[in-house]
Amino acid sequence: MDYESSLDRAIDALPERTGTEERRLRVPDPAGETDGAFTRLTNLGAIADALSREPEHVHRAIQRELGTAGQFDGDRARYNGSFTVADFDAAIEKYIEEFVLCSECGLPDTRLTTEDGVDMLRCTACGAFRPVEKQKRQTTTQTPRDVIEEGETYEVEITGTGRKGDGVAERGKYTIFVPGAREGEVVSALIESISGSLAFARKV
Repeated sequence: MDYESSLDRAIDALPERTGTEERRLRVPDPAGETDGAFTRLTNLGAIADALSREPEHVHRAIQRELGTAGQFDGDRARYNGSFTVADFDAAIEKYIEEFVLCSECGLPDTRLTTEDGVDMLRCTACGAFRPVEKQKRQTTTQTPRDVIEEGETYEVEITGTGRKGDGVAERGKYTIFVPGAREGEVVSALIESISGSLAFARKV
């Protein structure tokens, strides 16, 4: 049997990939609950289980994205301030991008490990690995180009797509979610709300 025939048979024997990471990664919608000056995330444990990550690790990342203090309580967490389900959803989206999805094959079949003091994300599907850079709070002064305000419209380039199909743009420290926008587009986005480093806009 020649090489090409052998290769064809080997390829035919491989399991077929039937969907993208969005189909394979089924994460429960966050359940938020207002409690005075705090907001609880009541299903943190279920979200962490779906991501195959430790709940406290997910909590710390959400806290960082929301730009607030919080308290971890097993399968639940509490955050200082008033946050919507959309706020939590956007923070979880960032977590998935940073700590779950393989940057090479895009699949969620990864393990988060610590090797020689460095956090590493290793993919069990394709074998790729990369360090996970710990993000630090920004202490530098932002330029006017980087600042956004609610009610204002900005021209942004859509550089990614969120888990629920929203267009994603970056401006300074902000991650801006724009429903209906597609990757590669430059759109005018009206900022409707801002929560920490997350902003939610509509295409105008």
